[in-house]
Amino acid sequence: MTPRLTAITGPLKGQIFPLNEAAISLGRESANRICVSDLSVSRRHCVFEKEEEQFRVTDLNSRNGTFINGVPVKERWLEHGDEVKIGDSVFLFLLQETEPVLSHRGVEFRETDLVTRSEVQLRWEDAVYLHPERVLAERPATARLARHFDALLKISTWINSIRGLEELQLKLLESILEVIPANRGAILLAEEGLEEFRSVLGWERNLGENRAVQVSRTIVRRVLQEGVAILSNDVLENEAFSGAQSLIASQIKWLVCVPLPLFEKIIGVIYVDSSDPSMGLDEDHLQLMAAIARIAASALDAARRMEWLEGENRRLQQDLSIEHNMIGESSRMREVYGFISRAAPTDSTVLIRGESGTGKELVARALHANSRRAGKPFVAINCAVLSETLLESELFGHEKGAFTGAIAQKKGKLELADGGSVFLDEMGELATALQAKLLRVLQEHEFERIGGTRPIKVDLRLIAATNRNLEEAMKSGSFRQDLYYRLNVVLLTMPPLRDRPEDISLLVNYFIARYSQKCGRRISGIAPKARHCLMRYTWPGNVRELENAIERAVVLGSSDLIVPEDLPETVLEAEVSGAVSITRYHDAVRQKKKEIIIKAVEQTSGNYTEAAKLLGVNPNYLHRLIRNMDLKGELKNRGSGKGL
Repeated sequence: MTPRLTAITGPLKGQIFPLNEAAISLGRESANRICVSDLSVSRRHCVFEKEEEQFRVTDLNSRNGTFINGVPVKERWLEHGDEVKIGDSVFLFLLQETEPVLSHRGVEFRETDLVTRSEVQLRWEDAVYLHPERVLAERPATARLARHFDALLKISTWINSIRGLEELQLKLLESILEVIPANRGAILLAEEGLEEFRSVLGWERNLGENRAVQVSRTIVRRVLQEGVAILSNDVLENEAFSGAQSLIASQIKWLVCVPLPLFEKIIGVIYVDSSDPSMGLDEDHLQLMAAIARIAASALDAARRMEWLEGENRRLQQDLSIEHNMIGESSRMREVYGFISRAAPTDSTVLIRGESGTGKELVARALHANSRRAGKPFVAINCAVLSETLLESELFGHEKGAFTGAIAQKKGKLELADGGSVFLDEMGELATALQAKLLRVLQEHEFERIGGTRPIKVDLRLIAATNRNLEEAMKSGSFRQDLYYRLNVVLLTMPPLRDRPEDISLLVNYFIARYSQKCGRRISGIAPKARHCLMRYTWPGNVRELENAIERAVVLGSSDLIVPEDLPETVLEAEVSGAVSITRYHDAVRQKKKEIIIKAVEQTSGNYTEAAKLLGVNPNYLHRLIRNMDLKGELKNRGSGKGL
């Protein structure tokens, strides 16, 4: 096990950091073990700690948060393959060794230098096959030239039609060995910023003994670093290899090594050699290899990236099978996660209670996703948005001609959800007549369409949610007692956001990342004063209200940092006053704000930029206040509206 962090994006991209200490801090300050020169990273952002054989990351109250697989966390145990996002940098946490892909034949490196009597170098500006207009002038039309052009044409035709990396490499080496008189060939792809190769594939014309293809590390490293194609003739082995039977047996006489160029970087090399002294390699072969490498580089890189994306997709799909799509690490939310893990495997009816915006539907989806019904439909219905007639048709369906406008048979949501789960939101708003029909579904697992006479059997799990007091509804007669007891088999009450304030920062970081990407705006974080405003507000609309507030701030903000004036007025005016009612309080605050704004504009003779400085707010925010409070007319009447 070699635990490490690999930077895959950001200033440290390509670097690897072994986690070989008890605690390794990461941040912008140079004192950190991992120093990231990025303003979106806090001075001391997070710390990675080892406990026995496990690793834990802890956020150090950073400005932008620490994300694991896209979810903001305060503290989390890491697993192999986890992505750790910190500011604009993404690190991959790896526990297991990442072995090179060895197909058919691997590659062995010779560590010592090679001595050659002659060497030909080729740079891209001198590659004649990449400049067809120069070919006929510089080289006569020979049979070899015709074969080389034919090989290039064939490779150009099929190279982008093969998706798999291994298949593409094999086909490419086969095509090369058809026109190059070499015994062996290899393709080596390097990871950016790393000296080691992560994908290697070797091929030998005559398979013979099953051993790895040997290549010169010196030549390969030189081609990779200098970006120059090399032809070495009459290769003599160094004396250090005199005792190496495998190298003596190879008797390499000629080799060609060319870089795989992609834009401004080299992504790997193609290497061929020969031990047959009668089949010499010359500059024409070098020219052909250079042209093939130029054509193949883009396709090889695309195939490698596709394999990586497919692997990531498989890993993420595995993560999705246990995810709950909820943000929070408070004790109240851990209770919710524990409830989901216990209730999901069963078929029991679940009643979820809680205020609006607490995430009741997210819990319902998590219960379905982690149940045996996960592969079947999940159908959500809001009982409060449709009239009784429409809701009945939506739930149970109808037969053709059942009522005016029923021109065809329609299956209801309960029928469509057969085998899966049905989520009935705002269950307390369901009409009494529909409550009776739903009770039959729970008891008999059957119902009839509107206008139908044949019972329809269904196998489904019902998950209901409400923000109403069903006990009071039973007393008033608006909710059936027998249905209540059928629904209230397993009960979960979602905690309001004000009861889990420690989760607010995580949610804020998550929504900032989400909406800054959606709106195409770069947001570096949230100012401490703005965060304080969010923390002290009671959030009557819970997580949904917080999400709307952050989206508004991202859309309307004028800088890359969310500041207090970007937040809704209700959040900024959240001073608690027990002696004054909420309505009177807000009226008084609004009137006082009007007076302050008018006075500031008058004192600056209608100069709104100066008025904003006087008030200590952003000019854009002042304009928004004037517009929202409808002060344009009053300022004009006072002769202070010329800047509007």
